[in-house]
Amino acid sequence: MAALKQVSSLLLFPLFLIFSLFKSSHAGGIAVYWGQNGNEGSLEEACNTDNYQYVNIGFLNVFGNNQTPQLNLAGHCNPSTNECTGLSNDINVCQSKGIKVFLSLGGAVGSYSLNSASEATDLAAYLWDNFLGGQSNSRPFGDAVLDGIDFDIEDGSGQYYGDLARELDAYSQQRKVYLAAAPQCPYPDAHLDSAIATGLFDYVWVQFYNNPQCHYTSGNIDNLVSAWNQWTSSEAKQVFLGLPASEAAAPSGGYIPPDVLISDVLPAISGSPKYGGVMIWDRFNDGQSGYSDAIKASV
Repeated sequence: MAALKQVSSLLLFPLFLIFSLFKSSHAGGIAVYWGQNGNEGSLEEACNTDNYQYVNIGFLNVFGNNQTPQLNLAGHCNPSTNECTGLSNDINVCQSKGIKVFLSLGGAVGSYSLNSASEATDLAAYLWDNFLGGQSNSRPFGDAVLDGIDFDIEDGSGQYYGDLARELDAYSQQRKVYLAAAPQCPYPDAHLDSAIATGLFDYVWVQFYNNPQCHYTSGNIDNLVSAWNQWTSSEAKQVFLGLPASEAAAPSGGYIPPDVLISDVLPAISGSPKYGGVMIWDRFNDGQSGYSDAIKASV
C-alpha cells in the first residue's frame, strides 16, 4: 500500500504542477499612475505596498513643436532645479522588487504634439538619453534607468506616435525598452490607434472611465465587455482594464465597486489570452480608498 501511495503521489505531482502553471499564466497585475498629487506619498512608499507590478510616473507633458521637453510632477519635486534626481533611489527600490517603472508622456493637461517624423526621432533620442539606457549630463531622475515609456496621449494629432514607438523600439537592440499606452475605451482611440497598430506595445491600459459609451454603469457591464473584446482584438500584446480608484477620481463615471469588479467584471474579461490585469488611476486616490488592497488577490 505504501508503494501504491508513493506512485499515486508521483503521478499527481506533475498534474498539480501543470495546473499551477496554467493558473499562474492567467494571473494579472496592477498598474498605477504616480506623480500628479503631492499628497500621495513617495514613489518608494507606493512600491513598498507590494500592490503594484507597474508604475507610471506622470507626466512629461511638454514636448514637440520646438519646445524643450518638461516634466510636471505636481509638487513632488521641481525638475528645473534638479530636485527630481532624488527619485533615483525610489526608482531603484521599485525595480529591485520586480516592478517596472515607466515615464508617461502627455496626460490630460499640457502642451505637447508631434508634427513630423523627425520630431518623433528627436524625442525618442531625448527619452533614451535622459530616462532610459543612454547618457546625458542632465538626467532628471539621476542615474536611474527606467524600464519604458507610456503614451497617455489625449490631445492633438496621433499621426507620428507610431514613428515614436518604432524609434524607441529600435533602442531595444541596446537595452529593452518596454512600451505602454493608455487609450480611451472607445475603439479605436482617436490619438493612439496608429501607434498601437504597430504591434510594438507590450502593455495597453485602456481607460474605462469618463467614457459613458464604454465604461461601467450601475449593474450593466455589457458596453464595457463589448469594448474590451474590441481592444483584445487589437495589436496590443497585453490589455489592462483601466479604472478609477474612487468615484472622485473619475467625475464623469466609470467607477466599479471592488465587489462588483471581482464578482461580475473580472470573470467576464480575464479569460482572454491578452488579459494583463487592472490599471488604477491614481496612487493618491488608491491610497485614500484602498482599492488595490481590495482587489489585488483577485486580479
